[in-house]
Amino acid sequence: MKIFVSLYRTFFADKKIVIYTIVAFLFLAISVFINFYAGRYANVSQSNYVTDIILSNIRVFDVDMMFVYATFLSFIAIILYCLKNPFQISYIVKSIALFITIRCLFIILTHIWAYPTSIPLDQTITFYTTFSHFSFTGDLFFSGHTWLPFLLALIAWKNKILRYILLAVTLFFATIVLLGHMHYSIDVASAFFISYGIYHLTIYFFPKDKKYFDKDFGHVSE
Repeated sequence: MKIFVSLYRTFFADKKIVIYTIVAFLFLAISVFINFYAGRYANVSQSNYVTDIILSNIRVFDVDMMFVYATFLSFIAIILYCLKNPFQISYIVKSIALFITIRCLFIILTHIWAYPTSIPLDQTITFYTTFSHFSFTGDLFFSGHTWLPFLLALIAWKNKILRYILLAVTLFFATIVLLGHMHYSIDVASAFFISYGIYHLTIYFFPKDKKYFDKDFGHVSE
C-alpha cells in the first residue's frame, strides 16, 4: 500500500504527465462521442448482407455468454493495469482513442448488414446493456474485439508474458466473433494490419507519452 501511495505521489508531482493523462481522457471522451454518432449513421445506412468464405461454411455457435463476460473481464484487466501503472495511462488511452477515431472513419464509408445468422447477445446482462449503447449492427468494419488486444500486444511487445497473453486474447476474440457470426472474416483479418499501421501512428503522434510509457515500462521488459 505504501508503494502504491508513493507511486501516485510521484505521478501527481509530475505536472507534465498529469496534463498528458487529462488530455488523453478528453481525447477518449471525444472519440467515444464520435463513435456513437458514426455508429448510428452506419446503422440507418445499412444495405444488405453479403456472403463470406468462413461464415457461409460454418454453423453459428452460441458464444454470447463467453463474448460478453470475456469483454467485461478484459475491460477490468485494462483498468487495473492502468491503475497499477499510472505513468503508462496517457499513451495507452491516447492510442485507444486514436484507434476509435480512425475506426469511425471506416464504419461510415461502407454499410453492410450483419450476417443473418449472427447470434443475438443476452440483453439481460447489465454490462452488455450498457455496452450496447456504443455498439451497433452496422459498425462491423473492423473488429473492435480483435484490434484492441492486438494493439495492446504491440504496445507491450517488450514484455513477453504480456505479449503472449494479449496475443492469446486477440486470437480468442477473433475466433469467438467468427463462431458467433458477429463479424465478417474481413473485419477480423483486416484488424491485424490496420492495428499495426495505427500503432506506428501512435508513436509518431504521441512521442512524449511514449517516452513516459517506455521509461516506466522498462522495469517489466527486461
